[in-house]
Amino acid sequence: MNPNANPGATSPFSLAGKRGLIVGLANEHSIAAGCARAAHALGAKLVLSCLNDKAVSYAGPVAGALDAPLLVCDVEQDGALENLVQQAVAQLGGLDFVIHSIAWAPLADLRGRVADSSAEGFLRAMNISCHSFARLARLCEPHMASGGSLLTMSYLGADEAVPHYGVMGPVKAALESLVRYLAAELGPQGLRVHAVSPGPIPTRAASGLEDFDGLMRRAVERSPLRRLVTLDEVGRLAAFLAGDAASGMTGQTIYVDGGYHIVN
Repeated sequence: MNPNANPGATSPFSLAGKRGLIVGLANEHSIAAGCARAAHALGAKLVLSCLNDKAVSYAGPVAGALDAPLLVCDVEQDGALENLVQQAVAQLGGLDFVIHSIAWAPLADLRGRVADSSAEGFLRAMNISCHSFARLARLCEPHMASGGSLLTMSYLGADEAVPHYGVMGPVKAALESLVRYLAAELGPQGLRVHAVSPGPIPTRAASGLEDFDGLMRRAVERSPLRRLVTLDEVGRLAAFLAGDAASGMTGQTIYVDGGYHIVN
């Protein structure tokens, strides 16, 4: 033990005193839930959101266990994001980190060829899964006067043509590019921006992908760690990026996939 250490000092890995908004909670098995549990365990005070009133019955138990308010936000609805941020700030008094965990595309466009994707479906997928992060950053920026972290969730299909990932590949590629531009624009204000890129995890959202079982099987067979990653592992990475321990990092896509991205 360091005899000069201050026992009352807060670890840079702690989120004690940090205030976070996590958008996109679906149920206990969603990536947002893993992030919320990890942040809460490190001391963060949270506000969570789910898609609609129907989702409350699934997301509510997660929020209740973390003593976190659960709000409803459909980013396609006019004013919904604005209202969410306003309510979150009112409850927390400000924001230190924001986690965006939203992705959606029409099933026909998700399972068909990208060349055959509809203009409407492509634009909806881009609006919900990508542009909503830009809007969220703009709305949260004024409430993060002391700096902070903005995180979103990507996937390997942004960088490689993953079978059956369909239109979400180009959408996630745009999202990762958006992360770099936001990092450059918001860095002078002390705001850091990252994309977290998990390996395949059996979430409700992932169930819409064709042959998702095959995708998970290949990840286990080929990744250096020979296994899938867990929600807790994704959550702990997000919690690290949200805190002061990652204060010198911004603009990156960081993989938590058992090393699959280096061998695929």
